Amino acid sequence: MSPRIKKLVRLVVIGGLVIGVGIQLVPVKGVGVNPPDRFPLGAPPEVEAIMRRACLDCHSNETRWPLYSRTAPGSWLMIRDVTKGRKHLNFSEWGDSDEDERKLDRENCWDQIESGEMPPWFYVYPLHLGAKLSEADKATLKAWMLKDKDKDDGAPKADAPADKK
Repeated sequence: MSPRIKKLVRLVVIGGLVIGVGIQLVPVKGVGVNPPDRFPLGAPPEVEAIMRRACLDCHSNETRWPLYSRTAPGSWLMIRDVTKGRKHLNFSEWGDSDEDERKLDRENCWDQIESGEMPPWFYVYPLHLGAKLSEADKATLKAWMLKDKDKDDGAPKADAPADKK
């Protein structure tokens, strides 16, 4: 290797180190902070276990903040994803919603799981392989998320006999 190339490589490495250390000085608000949980999920234990593994890091106030979330640029990406996920649907604040809204949320969740949008590939690979949903996981989630889909709105059916007085 010529002295000129060695000097160029050394400058690139030193420049990369300076930039790498410098970006650590850019503050990221909210990393490592979880608001208090307000409401339980209210799902069966097997559903909650799957959701803890695949959903709740971004869609609840129970985010686990691993080491890479405290260093840039990982911190930038993680706070962006968690903020976006909580804004879209936060299961920790789900109790503020009425049952019809929660039913709609569950149906929308299932649509995104079924289409492969959730959990997103960039969450699963390469750092959260346990979040990948198996067919059995999907069947369990589907049963819970769509449990009320075909129920009526409580109104009496036209062919139901009227109450006798």
